[in-house]
Amino acid sequence: MSCGARLMWDEAVTGYDFGADHPMNPVRLALTMRLVESLGLDSRLTVRGATPAGESTLRLVHRADYIEAVRRASADPHQAEQSYGLGTIDDPAFRSMHEVSALIAGLSVGGAEALWRGEAEHAVNFSGGLHHAMPGAAAGFCVYNDAALAIARLLELGARRVAYVDVDVHHGDGVQAAFWDDPRVLTVSVHEHPRSLFPGTGWPEETGGPGAEGHAVNVALPPGTGDEGWLRATHAVVPELLGAFEPEFLVTQHGADTHFEDPLAHLAVSLDAQRRVQESAHEWAHRFAGGRWLALGGGGYAVVEVVPRSWAHLVGIAAGAPVAPETKVPEGWRQSVYALAGAPVAPWRMTDGRDARWSDWESGYDPASTVDQAVLATRRAVYPAHGLLP
Repeated sequence: MSCGARLMWDEAVTGYDFGADHPMNPVRLALTMRLVESLGLDSRLTVRGATPAGESTLRLVHRADYIEAVRRASADPHQAEQSYGLGTIDDPAFRSMHEVSALIAGLSVGGAEALWRGEAEHAVNFSGGLHHAMPGAAAGFCVYNDAALAIARLLELGARRVAYVDVDVHHGDGVQAAFWDDPRVLTVSVHEHPRSLFPGTGWPEETGGPGAEGHAVNVALPPGTGDEGWLRATHAVVPELLGAFEPEFLVTQHGADTHFEDPLAHLAVSLDAQRRVQESAHEWAHRFAGGRWLALGGGGYAVVEVVPRSWAHLVGIAAGAPVAPETKVPEGWRQSVYALAGAPVAPWRMTDGRDARWSDWESGYDPASTVDQAVLATRRAVYPAHGLLP
């Protein structure tokens, strides 16, 4: 426990289950935890549960009528109201939907509270990161927005500045919407361009509401962006803005769906690049936020090949026990893959074998690079509001 890290976990989160044909297969959560255990990472930090988020906590972000609609659909899925985004193809209703969604939210809020009280320096909830849920509607496989709720709880407790960095392939629209007008929160989302991917938002021109101009930051990358471009773009924007904003807490969302094997998106990022950004998030927390870091999961639909390895790396980094990329995947976990997912083949190592390097922005702007064009558009849109030069 060298970093004073806490892993927020309750096996009941695997009940967040939209059905057998839905891409958000909860086996990805079970397999991640089994890999964490197989690698011995659970002994390097404190594993804790939390109480589900109650009504007053949920209402920090969500409308009362929406929470009630979730309760009704949870009790009887046939009563799901599509006007609230429930009972749709993306967000089918299921029994106990309210209870398990509130549990996931409670784990993220509990992690944030542990940071506030000084009980942990880092906290991880890889079942969280459900960043599309809106104040009054479910969206994009997300019922309650645990990331926004964790931030709102920190503000309620007295935090003056909270930074949120989202590297999921999809725009972190729900978190951005929750704090659009709040200058106490900086939201940064690095995602695939909205022209080619759900939710169709996250343009660089989306920069925040009145009084919070420049506090919503969006880096929209072209389809096909790989390791070098993704890493270059992330590091060309995030650390300078964190330095200018001076957050007291850093919340990060690590959706694994940027990966080249993910079936729902079009970036070409490797596990090794994802690990590099996780390492950077850890370093940013210490450099800019006094080490106070809440790390969340998110999307990721290559449920055997990618998600467990990516988030096990995240847990290891937070625990101060990073897993070397060349580490062999434990045979016991490979057997769990067959038992839990019925998959005959599992990854052999904790790496994709990629170098995952990038050139810093200071190396020079390439006007022919669509990645550099995207970065420059973001810097021009928000840097002046922070007293920075594009």
